[in-house]
This record gives sequence, C-alpha cells and structure tokens, in this order.
Amino acid sequence: MAGLFFLVVLVVAGIVLQRVLGRRMRLRIHDPEGRRVSPEWNLDGARIIGLIAVPFAVIIMFATSFHVVPVGHALVIFNTVTKSFRLGRQGFTFVAPFISATADYDLRRLEYTMSGVSGEGRKNQIDDSLWSPTREGLQVGIDLTVWHHLDPAQVIAIHQKIGPDYEEKIIRPAVRSVIRLVISEYPVMDVYSSRRAQIQDEINAKTKALVEKDGFVVDEVVLRDVRFTPEFAKAIEAKQIAQQSAEQMKYTLEKEQKEAERKVIEAQGRANAINVINKALAQNPNYIKYLYVDKLSDKISVIVSDQNTIMDLKGILGAKDR
Repeated sequence: MAGLFFLVVLVVAGIVLQRVLGRRMRLRIHDPEGRRVSPEWNLDGARIIGLIAVPFAVIIMFATSFHVVPVGHALVIFNTVTKSFRLGRQGFTFVAPFISATADYDLRRLEYTMSGVSGEGRKNQIDDSLWSPTREGLQVGIDLTVWHHLDPAQVIAIHQKIGPDYEEKIIRPAVRSVIRLVISEYPVMDVYSSRRAQIQDEINAKTKALVEKDGFVVDEVVLRDVRFTPEFAKAIEAKQIAQQSAEQMKYTLEKEQKEAERKVIEAQGRANAINVINKALAQNPNYIKYLYVDKLSDKISVIVSDQNTIMDLKGILGAKDR
C-alpha cells in the first residue's frame, strides 16, 4: 500500500509539473490577421516530462516494494491476483506493489498473563483471575502466565484460519477450559498447598495437547497465585491459627512429659543410692562416719562432738587416702 501511495503522489506531482512547464513551453500561434489563437501543448515538453516522471516512478515503486521484517518476526504476504500466500522471514523481503496484502507475526516467545492484581496481565483493569470450582464446589481464583510461541511452519495456516488475534481466540479460551477441568478434580487444600506442582504439570500437559496441533507451541503454564473468596480465606486463616495453637500445646505437653520422666529417673537414682548406702551401713556401721569425714576439709584432723567424745580422724583419713 505504501507503493500505491507514493505512485498517487507522483502522478499528482507530474500533473502539476506538466501544467507549469506547459505554460512556459506552449507556442504563441496567431491567425493571418495577427490575432492570437488558442495555444496547443508542445509535444516536446510532454516528452521531457514523461522522460523525467516515468523513471522516477519506477524508482519509487522499486524502493517501496522491499520491506524490512524485524528480527524474530515473519511477514505473511498474500497475492490478491494469484490468491497465493508466501512467508517473508526476518530481513529484506520483496512485496509486489498494488497486488499484495501483508500481516506481521511475532515468532518469539510471548507472554499471556491472567491475574486479579491491578496493573498485571493482559486485561489489567479488571479481575482477570480464572475462577473455578474445586471438587467440593468451593471457588478458587487462579492467577497464571502462559509462555508460548508460533510454529513458523504453521504461520500461514494460522493467518488463514484465525488471524493475528489468535491469543484471544485460541490461547485464552484453551487455558480457561483446561483450568476448570483440572481444578474440579482436586480438593481445595490440594490446590492451595500440597499438590500444587502436580496440578501445574497436569495443566501444562492438557494445554499443550489442546493447542499444539494447530501450530501454537506452549512452552510453560505457570501458576502465579491461588486466591479464595474472602469468607473462605478467613476460614483458612482461623484453621491455621487453631493448628498453630494445637502444635504449641502439643509441644508444651511433650516438654512437661519429658520433664516428669526426668524427675522420675532422678528419683529412682536417688532411691537406688539410698539402698546402696543402707546396705553399706548394715555391713559396716562406721560407714556413716566415713561419709561424714569425706565431706570435711583435708585440714581437719580432730573433731570434739561433746565434752566426753573426741573423734580422731587420722585412722579414718588414712583409710580414705588408701
């Protein structure tokens, strides 16, 4: 279409130039009586204009017939005369003027995000989460990103059957359908935590199988977030608080139980020690004196217990040293 535009501009410029030059090159013709008659165009002037305009038009048409296809893109070229398609890859490609219609396609990896967070996603002015019922019938919102690209060999077929807005016609509906199908098979707590990775793998497999046969290559479907209704979110929070309280109580009970067990073991040890001492006293009554002396300082050698009793510790201490 650019070639046609330049050609129209060129024709208009040629007409204006022809009129200007024609006025200067027209012959002054007079009748036998000396009166001026209507002028005729000078054919030589027209030839000069043609020699200038035609090559210039050819140059313009030739220059506008080449398109630069950006890196990572492909240009679908439709010939309106032969009704045939051709794919122009990145770099310079020739497009026949006047009879060609073109459409540019990005072959690089593209991102399509559906999110309930303002400012994120393709539709960032609305809550674009994918809400789906779980096995129990509870609604959960899934925020996700689809990384995808086009199969270059299928670009012409995609252009014929679907068109450039294939993300809204194919990618989005396919992912929404798969999300509802997969989420409905799992309990809500599996979606929330324990089996989230398994659910993501299943969504990837089903999405790829659904769209790749038509030339859309899904690289990865990533679950960004799982959201709940406000009522269920409060219930989840209350449950988590209760679980934390139960865990704290369990920890306290276990601690007290271990402390009780420690005291029992300590008491049993003391009882065993008393039994040993009692047996020793039964066999040797002086053993109690030994225990008493064992607790005294090494510098004490004599103890006066009353006016009539003096305890000589030399023998006992000697026995202790031995």
